[in-house]
Amino acid sequence: MVTLRYAAWFLFEVVCLLIALLGVWLVYPPAAMILGGVAGAVAAERATAGRGSGQRKEARL
Repeated sequence: MVTLRYAAWFLFEVVCLLIALLGVWLVYPPAAMILGGVAGAVAAERATAGRGSGQRKEARL
């Protein structure tokens, strides 16, 4: 269950990231696109981090 505190922290992170990307975009747009891609990959890794590796454990004999 998502608590209000967790949701507020998540919203804060997203807003800070968007402001940073906007600042980079004003200077050099291709760099902002690259940073946005990296941030998306990091977000995907964080979202799947708690699910485990998906590998099966070997049975002990």
